[in-house]
Amino acid sequence: MNTRETIRKHESASGVSAGTTDPFYNGKFIVGFGEVMLRLAPQEHLRLAQTLPGELKATFGGGEANVCASLAILGEKSRYVTAIPENYISEAFKTQMRGLGVDTAKILMKKSGRFGVYYVENGANQRPSNVLYDRECSSISQSGSEDYDWDSILEDSKWLHLSGITPALSEKAFKSTLEIAKSAAGKGITVSCDLNFRKKLWNWNPCKSAGELAGECMTQIVEHVDVIVGNEEDALDVFGINAGNSSVDKGHVEAESYREVAKKLSERFPKAKYVAITLRESVSASHNNWGAMLYDTKDKKAFFAPLDENGKYVPYQITDIVDRVGGGDSFSAGLVFSLNHPEFKEAQKAIAFAAAASCLKHSIMGDFNYVRLDEVINLMKGNSSGRVVR
Repeated sequence: MNTRETIRKHESASGVSAGTTDPFYNGKFIVGFGEVMLRLAPQEHLRLAQTLPGELKATFGGGEANVCASLAILGEKSRYVTAIPENYISEAFKTQMRGLGVDTAKILMKKSGRFGVYYVENGANQRPSNVLYDRECSSISQSGSEDYDWDSILEDSKWLHLSGITPALSEKAFKSTLEIAKSAAGKGITVSCDLNFRKKLWNWNPCKSAGELAGECMTQIVEHVDVIVGNEEDALDVFGINAGNSSVDKGHVEAESYREVAKKLSERFPKAKYVAITLRESVSASHNNWGAMLYDTKDKKAFFAPLDENGKYVPYQITDIVDRVGGGDSFSAGLVFSLNHPEFKEAQKAIAFAAAASCLKHSIMGDFNYVRLDEVINLMKGNSSGRVVR
């Protein structure tokens, strides 16, 4: 059974029909704009020093690309937009995305710049994962807003997803991100943005610290955003909003304190309808506790997931992580998907769906979340034993 058939099966049970007023079936795109990179990684948990010279596994990854891929796998209609050089690597990337069902027709092909690369060592136990960027002079960082046809890119779209990664690359990339956010908002298109603070990247203005530059630029972007997404640290790193007694470095997250974080974010950015925050407790590189909160800014109410049988927030215990890179992107994709579908768009169901989808991503190697809709629904129902499905 494919994802659309699964949706219709569950709709039938819930009395929801796929009519023309249902945004999921209206033929419109969810658009993602941002940088994609070639990901190079040693096998399993080896370190680069143990592998080189030798073989590295090559895949593709990037915040917004990960979201678009995940949405397509879940059954949504997604379009990915970036700027990449005219070469064989770029063609391989587009071929893979098209194979997943992602529209790549609006990708800007450049004669200048390069395809960014990042290296990742998967951590284990008390040794953390480590990322090394090699993305200077990438095509998207050298492309200005005037290079894109925003009207064409946003044609037939209902949603735009952005992140704080792309504007961190260069002033041009920041201005492009800001312009597409403004354009989408002006057209009445819903805009979501994952704050995604990357200290290593915010360095294109030497007169400002990474935090200062991020705060200044992201403030301008988030003013146009309807759904704000972040992790335990983003609100503090970007906007200076602290989460009570939480200590991410010590693996302690005070979940309830994020109500106030979300409230303060919504007060600063009144256009936002929702603020979503992932709640990761890093016991070790191999063991994370995972959950999330969704704050409805209109009702001023917070919803947590997952919940136990008594309605109490109890995070997923992920004790044997395969790959946590892309976990936040899989959460964003799950949230965007759920908010675009009647069966899941109610706040408690939406955050439960997003938390379950991103929990399952931790079992998938690589950036993309190759998890099907029925698998997410099963985990939401409490089927977490991992028994063989026959």
